[in-house]
Amino acid sequence: MKRPWSGQVEKEEEDRVPQHDPNNPLCPGNTRANGEVNPDYNNTYVFENDFPALQPDAPDPGFNQHPLFQSKAARGVCKVMCFHPWSDVTLPLMTLPDIIKVIDKWAELMVDLGSTYPWVQIFENKGAMMGCSNPHPHCQVWASNFLPNEATLSDRCQREYLKTHGEPLLLQYAKMEAERQERVVVQNADWLAVVPYWATWPFQTLLLPRRHVQRLTNLTAQEREGLASIMKRLLTKYDNLFQISFPYSMGWHGAPTGPYLKEDQFHWQLHAHYYPPLLRSASVRKFMVGYEMLAQEQRDLTPEQVIHLGNRPRL
Repeated sequence: MKRPWSGQVEKEEEDRVPQHDPNNPLCPGNTRANGEVNPDYNNTYVFENDFPALQPDAPDPGFNQHPLFQSKAARGVCKVMCFHPWSDVTLPLMTLPDIIKVIDKWAELMVDLGSTYPWVQIFENKGAMMGCSNPHPHCQVWASNFLPNEATLSDRCQREYLKTHGEPLLLQYAKMEAERQERVVVQNADWLAVVPYWATWPFQTLLLPRRHVQRLTNLTAQEREGLASIMKRLLTKYDNLFQISFPYSMGWHGAPTGPYLKEDQFHWQLHAHYYPPLLRSASVRKFMVGYEMLAQEQRDLTPEQVIHLGNRPRL
């Protein structure tokens, strides 16, 4: 954090995004790449991704006997979900009722896609720094016929912890963080957002329900309202940190769906990850390279230092 920096400096993003851009394919009433015209939607809007990474009819690669060359068909669907009809707003700038509509639509998609597919990944890439090619507020939802690597690892770790300690890992972790108050960013009656003890990205956060909840679909109306409130507060804190619209990748992890709906998933606890790339300013990011790619991730800041930086008074 203290060494002189003469490396890459990120270009600050354009602040003035028009409320409606006639050339933006995500805006209401505009034509997308496939020729379809968006309806004049007034809250959330979901459509099939025009350039999907997963397709339901992906061909079978065939059988290969050699253990080093194994492959299977990765099938699924990819959807895009617009949060709001205006391009010049982000989640922290939206009203609580509008954020609740986003949460409700997430749960609705989980029910719809989760009835068939084992994994439904909801994620948002915010900002050009995180590869977002369109400033209109939106996320993506990918449903796959397999458990991805991160989901498989999370499932195994939570299952083993429950077997060893008799309580869901993240449920116990949330209770301990709430008691210690050392790494808590924001909290309310139903939710807790912390810089996790194991964080490696400088301003990484973990969003957890206080109650044992396995999937977004299990949230009560009160918990959805509380989630909207804590998301708005958390993301506002991010924006205020460097006085910019803070970039990040975020996503939800919950118990697998599809065939797993009939199985015991008590070890799972719903949670959301936020991974911002910035390190010391709005223009200097963390680079996960060299030793961190080849040996082990390193911390530039401890979680406790991050909490201190986030709580500094602003002029």
